[in-house]
Amino acid sequence: MSNASGVRLSCERLGVHVASRVLVENLDASFEPGSFTAVLGRNGAGKTLTLHTLAGLRAPSGGTVRLGDRAPSQWPRLARARVLGLLPQQTEDAFPSTVIDAALVGRHPHIGFWSWESEADRALARAALAAVELADFEQRDVITLSGGERRRVALAALLTQDPSIYLLDEPINHLDPHHQVAILELLRAKAEEGRTIVMTIHDAALAARYATHALLLFGDGTWLHGKANDVLAEDTMSRLYGLPVRELQWTGGRTFVMGG
Repeated sequence: MSNASGVRLSCERLGVHVASRVLVENLDASFEPGSFTAVLGRNGAGKTLTLHTLAGLRAPSGGTVRLGDRAPSQWPRLARARVLGLLPQQTEDAFPSTVIDAALVGRHPHIGFWSWESEADRALARAALAAVELADFEQRDVITLSGGERRRVALAALLTQDPSIYLLDEPINHLDPHHQVAILELLRAKAEEGRTIVMTIHDAALAARYATHALLLFGDGTWLHGKANDVLAEDTMSRLYGLPVRELQWTGGRTFVMGG
């Protein structure tokens, strides 16, 4: 488990603005340990900016964000990185690197400035690569990988970081259906261990299947947050995406059909 498990992420009257646009206004939400929150909205609704604001990478336009008892910006950077991990929507490989070394980047918050990765750190990285089905890729150069494989390496680095709070911006982007489901199963297992998962996603059916909670961002300042079973419904999803949405029940749960 993470050294900082149990730290709560929350916001009060949070505002997220860009230029003259009010994307999110007066957002009150608490992301509890053990919860899995899916953040949904149209392109440009503020999902990424909200995630970055919760991570402390940009100042709120109003209100407050709390990581434990203080703002994320008030944490020492290494201490914050041990508690909170962010997977950006886009990641770039600035230098040639093996897959195992790319995964080991996640251990940097846990290693002293003049120290090297230990065998225990390498074992964590190998376990993370195995968890995303890249166990046989350790010595591959990341520039030889497909987009989906690179996405899984980035996820492995976050798993190796081992935070108690995971903020993930479209983590299943570029993944085929098999790996989408595998990653969502993995994240749900992390939540069941007591981690906090906050994830942007476009697929309402997958959100309904895996998330315990949902945050809908309508892009005009308004939002809806609550348990996934209550928030993800035909009327709210139709409003969110601006087209008719039907909910269908099936033996594995429920799904949504859009546009008809």
